[in-house]
Amino acid sequence: MKQFIEKITFKTEKNEMLNITKIIEDTIKKSDIIDGLLNISILHTSCSLLIQENADCSVVEDIKNFLKRIAPEDNYLHNTEGPDDMPAHLKSLLTQSNLTMSVKNKKIILGTWQGIFLIEHRYQQKNRELLFHLLGE
Repeated sequence: MKQFIEKITFKTEKNEMLNITKIIEDTIKKSDIIDGLLNISILHTSCSLLIQENADCSVVEDIKNFLKRIAPEDNYLHNTEGPDDMPAHLKSLLTQSNLTMSVKNKKIILGTWQGIFLIEHRYQQKNRELLFHLLGE
């Protein structure tokens, strides 16, 4: 059993949903692990990770609009970093901070139309860190 760990940094834009599938695939290729389990974790509380459809960009827009409606800017107690602060935390609460996927022959096992996304819930540009942890043989 081997493991490969790497931090990946992303510069995100306002409220974007960034398809990071290719970056994750390229990082798998850098390791000497062929088959195993991959866990990726976003190391922040106001952005998140999703596996979602990657073929039709209207899905991305619908997800972003849904999250805006379910966690609107409102009169929250926590607003230390501005009016988008607490809504960003609520959106993260509803999504995921880590994903675990199988890797076979150096490829992530995803469905035909699935991709891996980092969702920025804040309005300001941010530097985000993702922990990539691959275990296997």
